[in-house]
Amino acid sequence: IAVIEKVIDETPGVRTFHLNFKDEKLREEFTFDSGQFGEYSVFGVGEAPFCISSSPTRRDHLEIALQRVGRVTNALHRLGVGAEIGLRGPYGNSFPLDFLRDKNLVFVGGGIGMAPLRSLIWNVLDNRDKYKNIDIIYGARSPADLCFKYDLDAWGGDKTVNMVITVDKGDENWTGREGFVPQVL
Repeated sequence: IAVIEKVIDETPGVRTFHLNFKDEKLREEFTFDSGQFGEYSVFGVGEAPFCISSSPTRRDHLEIALQRVGRVTNALHRLGVGAEIGLRGPYGNSFPLDFLRDKNLVFVGGGIGMAPLRSLIWNVLDNRDKYKNIDIIYGARSPADLCFKYDLDAWGGDKTVNMVITVDKGDENWTGREGFVPQVL
């Protein structure tokens, strides 16, 4: 059983949930690798898989980010701080950190697709001395569709990271880059 400790509205249809296990011993023992996922249950509604979007280098809580698109995600979006959900995992393969060591890294993501990369990006940045150049290219349809704005600010402010953010079409307040991610590449 995991308890929702915080909910962040990323976009009108995307939320990030900060979770912690109800069982203190499980909270301390739980480990995962960047790229793995969990099965999350809303009791009485169903279960669905989502990547763990937080980094294993930051152990104070787990994060999942999800877009409201179906029965389980709609039910999760209705839950608030203090609600309990089921969590099984971790499952799946992880990113090959040993292979990436001492290499230049380019992360390319769009919209909610940044969620699985986010775990890896923070993992790499928390172990910065093991990697060479880091480029992050992130795009969304519009400024309102940019997820993880607090992370984008942190990554953009890191002088060891080359950060490019682009939107397909800006609005009247957008002063950043317009265009599709392949144009940036």
